[in-house]
Amino acid sequence: MKCCTRRKFLKHACVSVAAPLFRGYVPGLAGLFQTPVPHVQFPAEPRQRISVSSYPFREYIRGQHDARQHDGQATAKKMPLKDFAAHISTKFNVRKVEPWSEHFLSLESSYLDEIRDAASKAGSSFANVAADGENSLYSSDSAERDRATQFAKTWIDVALHIGSPSVRINIAAARDPKPGVARVAEGLKPIADHASSRNIVVHLENDNPVSEDPFFISSVVERANSSWIHALPDFGNSLAALPPEDAYRGLDKMFAHAYAISHVKDTTTTPAKRVVEVDLERIFAMAKKHNYKGIFSMEWETAGDVYAGTSKLIAITLKNLA
Repeated sequence: MKCCTRRKFLKHACVSVAAPLFRGYVPGLAGLFQTPVPHVQFPAEPRQRISVSSYPFREYIRGQHDARQHDGQATAKKMPLKDFAAHISTKFNVRKVEPWSEHFLSLESSYLDEIRDAASKAGSSFANVAADGENSLYSSDSAERDRATQFAKTWIDVALHIGSPSVRINIAAARDPKPGVARVAEGLKPIADHASSRNIVVHLENDNPVSEDPFFISSVVERANSSWIHALPDFGNSLAALPPEDAYRGLDKMFAHAYAISHVKDTTTTPAKRVVEVDLERIFAMAKKHNYKGIFSMEWETAGDVYAGTSKLIAITLKNLA
């Protein structure tokens, strides 16, 4: 995903909503469910390894920004998140989706039940939840770091509730100091403990070029040294900020730490509005080299028809996984 477009929506995001009561989860017994390593069964059939992200379809899905804009007529034309899985199944014959936190209008138990049950009815499931917050894990303000930790824990619980095996949290940039590997890794410890108690994997993406550089992410994952903290390689994002060879070298390092989810795109756009082509075959080869068994989530970012573009990405992915 691209941080500049999406995160401007999040100033007033609903991250302060109390975590709901989760089916099958009793808070006092959380420690009983801790396991040393994740237990995720990944499919081998190529089409079953494909997911579609809700982020590229943000113009068609009701989101928190719609509620803030108070444009009822425009909002009414958009689909609710609960309908996205069935929509993707019908349009693309893909039965895994990756919802974005902006598209959750509530974290109440009944609302999450609707999302989970609608996907199940459509014969679909969730590959990952992409959650973006504003608070930084490396801020000099301990209260801000605590808020970032609680944000991650809340979305781990959301992933558990709807049946997603993993969640991607962001490392938001801080006003000060500069990104620090040791501080972020230390901040991830309670998050990893919480993830372990829920059997939910936490991913970190090469997204924001300041705080989520691929080499920084890889160093954080290595320093955290947890079975519950992994990298999410996005095919295009680093090419917007780094010279191509550096970007591909960074992606290779990320695939060495990847687990359940990666983002497929065929172009990215630099801050100067220059479109950069992605060498898809080269990146799929990296995934194969590192024995990556997880899901490839389609995240069309090129200008034009998102439906045609997503179909194109699916076809390319199937060819490379055959």
